[in-house]
Amino acid sequence: MQTKTIDFSNYSSFKIGPKVDVALLDPHAKQETLQEYHLIGACNNVLISNNPPPLMMLSKDFDYIKIENEHLTIGAATPSGKIASFCKKNNIANFEFLSHLPGKLGGLVFMNAGLKEYEIFNHLLSIQTLSRNYTKEELSYGYRYTNISEPILEATFELTQGFDEQKVAMFKKMRANQPATPSAGSCFKNPKGDYAGRLIEAVGLKGFMQGDICFSQEHANFLVNRGKGKFEDALFLIEEAQKRVFEKFGIVLELEIEILDKEYLLEKH
Repeated sequence: MQTKTIDFSNYSSFKIGPKVDVALLDPHAKQETLQEYHLIGACNNVLISNNPPPLMMLSKDFDYIKIENEHLTIGAATPSGKIASFCKKNNIANFEFLSHLPGKLGGLVFMNAGLKEYEIFNHLLSIQTLSRNYTKEELSYGYRYTNISEPILEATFELTQGFDEQKVAMFKKMRANQPATPSAGSCFKNPKGDYAGRLIEAVGLKGFMQGDICFSQEHANFLVNRGKGKFEDALFLIEEAQKRVFEKFGIVLELEIEILDKEYLLEKH
């Protein structure tokens, strides 16, 4: 299997992590060869330690956008910015929010990414995985959740005309309070009827520094790297926020970011 060396201190949006040889998943891969690997995408929502599990990413074979049978079919390695540009150029509606949502399509579908009520599943028809094709109706999904448990290779969407520049401006405004400092995006999912940022601020952790890592002053649910941040400092703040919020409010903060560390994954499973 081909590999690619990735320096995660450059590649990941959090600017944390070692240099690792990552296996490349190509169109001829067999399901049974993948069991030991953890699939990654653009690493915009990932915290990686110096001891990650074996990693794999999709090869460039899965970076494509096609209009077929009046549907839009997109490869899972296609970056969100490329999808937004394609839709603007071809006057296609319902993907405007991707202009302000970093990532690759596979990861966006896997976590049902979105901004407020605008989610990737809203106009999804089906996905193709290594084993088979699944219609949307066969999948379980919700807020930042799906039950997909194998690599997504491509997804097919409804094709509707009418790219809306006003929506692009609205999404830009929605993202305006989010820090430009390196981060892994929203750290926790918003609990039902509340906001993770409000809870983090309420327990005194907004702006709290551990090494070069802190919960942002601009938006408390963003864990930011202010220099040479370390995995251990980020993990400390994540667990401290979960502990304090549970002690004060009885609310379990559920991670939106993914933590890739062998020991952490063993503990959680």
